[in-house]
Amino acid sequence: MSVVITGVSASPGIIIGPVHLLRWEVPEVAARMVEPEEVDGEIARLHAACNHAIERLRKVRDRVEEHAGPEEAAIFDVQISICADADLHTSVETLIRQGFAAEKAFDLVLLEWREHFARSSNALMRERVSDLLDVQIRVLSVLLDLPDRDPVDLPKGSNAILVTHDLTPSLTVQFDRETIAAIATDAGTGTSHVAILARSLGLPAVVGLRDATARMESGATAILDGTHGLLILSPSPARIADYRGRARIEQEEARELQRYAREEAVTADGVRITLRANVDMPDEAAAAATSGAEGVGLMRTEFLVVGRAAMPDEEEQYEAYSKVLRAFAPHPVVIRTYDIGGDKLPVGGFPHEANPFLGWRAIRMCLDEPELFKVQLRALLRSAMHGDLRIMLPLIVSVDEVRQARVLLDEAARELAALGVPHRTDIPLGVMIETPAAVITADALARETAFFSIGTNDLVQYSLAVDRGNIQLVSRFTALHPAILRLIARTQAEGHAAGIEVSVCGEMASQPVMAFALLGLGIRELSVAPRSVAAVKHLIRSIRAAEAASAAAAAVDAGTAAAAELLLRERLLAELRLSGDAVDGLIALVDTHIVPDIADSH
Repeated sequence: MSVVITGVSASPGIIIGPVHLLRWEVPEVAARMVEPEEVDGEIARLHAACNHAIERLRKVRDRVEEHAGPEEAAIFDVQISICADADLHTSVETLIRQGFAAEKAFDLVLLEWREHFARSSNALMRERVSDLLDVQIRVLSVLLDLPDRDPVDLPKGSNAILVTHDLTPSLTVQFDRETIAAIATDAGTGTSHVAILARSLGLPAVVGLRDATARMESGATAILDGTHGLLILSPSPARIADYRGRARIEQEEARELQRYAREEAVTADGVRITLRANVDMPDEAAAAATSGAEGVGLMRTEFLVVGRAAMPDEEEQYEAYSKVLRAFAPHPVVIRTYDIGGDKLPVGGFPHEANPFLGWRAIRMCLDEPELFKVQLRALLRSAMHGDLRIMLPLIVSVDEVRQARVLLDEAARELAALGVPHRTDIPLGVMIETPAAVITADALARETAFFSIGTNDLVQYSLAVDRGNIQLVSRFTALHPAILRLIARTQAEGHAAGIEVSVCGEMASQPVMAFALLGLGIRELSVAPRSVAAVKHLIRSIRAAEAASAAAAAVDAGTAAAAELLLRERLLAELRLSGDAVDGLIALVDTHIVPDIADSH
């Protein structure tokens, strides 16, 4: 019998294929004791398990190096060194001699080490926490005779659905798009790291499934419906046939939408909109440049760091940024400085915090680590020689932060000049508007910056006090809350008054109802995932800006998010049906991407 598990749509698309179940979590270890005469045997088991894990890690490293590069593979060299660490072995052997079985002794020592490293004041030690966790899982899996599981274990063309609890950095770098066709996770929300990654890779994904890993077995056939947020286990032949038909229709609609990629983004009543693409990885730039986007509205540089054993050096960053600038020249490319923290952490985190979204992240970390920040700034200034670069600062809450960043940017330029390294200094510096503080002080920020970019995901999180990564709060996370609409409208008004550009780069701009609202609020620049560019252009060409403005004004005065969403959706559908263009695909998208209803009390 088929079982349907409902989650959250993270990336649209339909995949029918075998499940690749990855239970990447520390297994439960019973408190087993051994007799004195068994000690030598347990120590031998320990060394054999560590050696097995090392061999396994070497194979994984080689595969990752082959398809992702040596920098990404370096994380596994760190884990190999941990497995072979003499102090680790000595600590575990001491517990074994006290009567603990090898698996319990190893488990206890790794737990102690992880806690110690997480509390360290040394950032390099804190970065090792994730590596310790991975080593703990691998070695315990051997000691407990559990199967090895890695995303890279599949043959090419497997068309597999990866089902796991969540994606860690070390799992992310193992992705092979020739084997993994879709992603399903117990954890996560539509704005979490895994959702952003899936959209960036063009992989259908469903997150927030809660207990899918406990209900599945590897090899079983499943259907992942990323469009509607469903994972269907043991589907019947009739259901498989139905979904194959749906997949063909989605593919045909996608091909139909692509014809709008090269069209102008102009509303039916003649209002010109600038539509740019979001880019996460430099290797995506060439394909993204053919999407019809007029440049890059957001390049997320933290994805150069996530899953790495060490921060990328200046030369590597220079090459990465230059690659994107060259691909999109002469169009503008907005590159955001490191937004490390929250759910986008480098290996081990920076540091371990109870409330990472309210902690040491983004511009705060960069300003507190000026030498690390200047490496990135020097690379950016150098790369500006290859295109129209614009630098954007994340999580700004005060003018002081902008001024401090500018001081470091000037220092970076002087350092390059002293070395005779070609670079530019006439780079526009902008900020992300992601907090109520930034909106309230937008007039002051506008006097210090060249442009604003509204990050809807964090603006919703900080304004509505809703953790964007909490699956329990998904229904309360919506940019269509009247308060959010008013904050966007105020930001746009302040930017317009100061004569600076105001764009929206949050992923919500790719949702038809939200895009309709944004145009109505006066936003004239949007940045979306490359695969969404054609659809958003088609939407823009099918509606009137005047009607969008009327609908947005009514939504701002709505009492609840549900009321605002309903009003905007009905007005948008009416507008589309009046359009003379073929809009069946757009109407289907509007019907699919519904903002969940939330209680009137929210």
